[in-house]
Amino acid sequence: MSLPQGATTAIITPFKNGKIDQETYAKLIKRQIDNGIDAVCPVGTTGESATLSHNEHKECIEIAVEICKGSNTKVLAGAGSNATHEAIDIAKHAQICGVDAIFSVSPYYNKPSQEGLYQHYKAIAEAVEIPVMLYNVPGRTGVDINSDTVIRLFRDIKNIYGIKEATGSIERCVELLSRESDLVLLSGDDAIDYPILANGGKGITSVTANLLPDQKSQMVHLALKGDFTKAKEINDKLYPLNKILFCESNPIPIKAAMHIAGLVPNLEYRLPLVEPSKENMKLIENILKNYQIKGF
Repeated sequence: MSLPQGATTAIITPFKNGKIDQETYAKLIKRQIDNGIDAVCPVGTTGESATLSHNEHKECIEIAVEICKGSNTKVLAGAGSNATHEAIDIAKHAQICGVDAIFSVSPYYNKPSQEGLYQHYKAIAEAVEIPVMLYNVPGRTGVDINSDTVIRLFRDIKNIYGIKEATGSIERCVELLSRESDLVLLSGDDAIDYPILANGGKGITSVTANLLPDQKSQMVHLALKGDFTKAKEINDKLYPLNKILFCESNPIPIKAAMHIAGLVPNLEYRLPLVEPSKENMKLIENILKNYQIKGF
C-alpha cells in the first residue's frame, strides 16, 4: 500500500444550522477527487476539529472514507488531541473505518516535554496498525516537536512515516530531510509549498486546495516529476491567494472564500470563530476575481 503523500487537502467542515452539512461535505470531497487530489485530510485545523464533538469528528472521517472508496484519492484523517487516550480512541476508529493513514497534531495547551511528545506519539502509533503522520504546528499548539524528537520517532516506531511541517521554517525542513531522506515531509504552509517540494518534500497539505484543487495538484505533481520551473510558475500565481487565506485565523478566510465562490451554501463557523471583518471579506472577494475556480 502506498503511503498518503503528494497533493493533499485540509478539507473544511461545512455546517448547516449548527450541524455538519453532510451533503455539502460529500460534494466537496468528490470535487477534490475529480480534480486530481491524492488525499483528503478531514478534521484537521482547517476542519475545525477543535470545536467538533468526538462523534462529529468520527462522522467526518466516515463520510470521507465512503466518498473516496473506489477512487485514487486516499484518506489521511486527523486523529489528534491534547489527551493521549482521546487521540488513541479517534485513531482506532479511523482504522476501523478504513482510512489509509492518520495525522496527529501535537498536544495543545498542556505543553508536554519532548519526552512527553515522544511517549504520546509512541502510544498512538502502537495502538493502531495503520501509518501515522506527525503534525507540527507550534503557532497553534504552543509546543514544537523538535527535530531530534521527530527523527527518534521515525527511527523507533515502524508505522510513523512522516510529518506535516507547519512551523513556517524552511531551515527545519532542510534539517529534517538532511538527516532522514526517507521521511515523508509534507508542507503545511501554502506560501512555502514550492521551496519545500524543491528541497525534497514529498507533498503538501493545503488550505488553498479547498478552492483550487486542480492547480494545487498540478503544481505538486510537476514538482515531484522534477519540472520545478512550471511548478514555481503556478506557486507564484497562487501566492496572493495563499497570503489572503491567512489574513485571519484559519479556517475563517477559506470558509468565507468557499462561500463567495458558491461552493458552500452557508457561511457558518463554530464559536469562538466568527466571520471575517468586512474589510477582510472585501479583500478576499477582490483576490478571488483573479482566479478561475471550478465548481462541482
